[in-house]
Amino acid sequence: MEMFTDVLLVTANVGSLFDNVGEIEGDWLREFFTAVHMYKPRFIALHFQEVGGKDYMVNMGHAENFFWTIESSSEMADFDRVCVYVDSHFKAVDSFTALGSMYFIHKSLKNIQQYDFNVKEFKAVSGHNKYVGSLEGVTTMEKEKFPKNFWPDFKWSRKGYMRTRWIIHNQGLDLVNVHLFHDASNLIACNASPSVYSANRKKALRYVINRLADNSPLPFFLFGDFNFRLDTLSLVQNLSMSADIQTVKKDSSNEVEKIICEEKDNDHQVLLHIETKLFAYLHQAVFRENNGKELLKYDKEISAFHDVITEEDIRFPPSYPYSEDYTKPTQYMNTRCPAWCDRILMSHSATDIIHRMEEGERGVVYNTLGSNICMGDHKPVFLFFPLKTTAH
Repeated sequence: MEMFTDVLLVTANVGSLFDNVGEIEGDWLREFFTAVHMYKPRFIALHFQEVGGKDYMVNMGHAENFFWTIESSSEMADFDRVCVYVDSHFKAVDSFTALGSMYFIHKSLKNIQQYDFNVKEFKAVSGHNKYVGSLEGVTTMEKEKFPKNFWPDFKWSRKGYMRTRWIIHNQGLDLVNVHLFHDASNLIACNASPSVYSANRKKALRYVINRLADNSPLPFFLFGDFNFRLDTLSLVQNLSMSADIQTVKKDSSNEVEKIICEEKDNDHQVLLHIETKLFAYLHQAVFRENNGKELLKYDKEISAFHDVITEEDIRFPPSYPYSEDYTKPTQYMNTRCPAWCDRILMSHSATDIIHRMEEGERGVVYNTLGSNICMGDHKPVFLFFPLKTTAH
């Protein structure tokens, strides 16, 4: 007999949440709890990246409190089984990823098991299982920091992935928390299409997918901060088509310091100003108009993976980089070109286990949380869907 189990997947880069301790957290939690109340899922997976923020040595204690606040809240009281994995052991430089994953199972969901990667079998889930700090020896998840040789030319950073494996009513699935490499410089990102950063992300994501394929493949959902960026070179060429472009170089070297595009008429108003960590575009509204639909054609990084991965249609504006000023929740910062960094991707086999809506039923929803509320520099992205399962 076919059954449906409502599932909510959420990915959130929470770095700026901990860099602005206290200011954003209340609103962030309220938005999350509102979604739980609205969609009434039976299984929730929350994937966090940059737990502890940039200053993680100072903020890690606060991050652990944040996880505890979610777990112990009255809003989550009906979820009687919880699994929490927080990689907060920052002194282990070779393995620290700053990833955190939380899984909530509703009391009405009877038939659910989690995989033990050590004994290679599924086991029933009971109670609250919390693993915080070093996750060495935890056998119900796999985690890996990307090898150093993935980006020899760049600073090695806390990027990697964490995987758990589940059976919900006889339907198996892998849930993978991913954090890929970012664009360190807007100027370098403009140099080539695709950029050198895009090539690095492609290599790392292919590595994760190959690891999943090696290990008795199940349908999988990859959700996290992929750091996918718009094809900056093509976008800049398009935005500055009718402008005078000036490239300013450093005196001492021939290195480009800034790119300035001025409108030919209109008193030579600066249309676009790019530096290493500055991307100031005069008509910022284009990134929000019609949910940024005009820019989706520059969102090309996923296309290299269409053989193995797909995604629901994106109908929300770029998820990053929003202002961290809580009075400007819909404004982007002028630090990076806005992009859909935060995504929920899935294997083709995973799309087959999503139940598509029939008349009168609630369907699949792919969107951001807190579109009009400051959630930090990343808006969390969620996917709600009824999972096709079978009863015994």
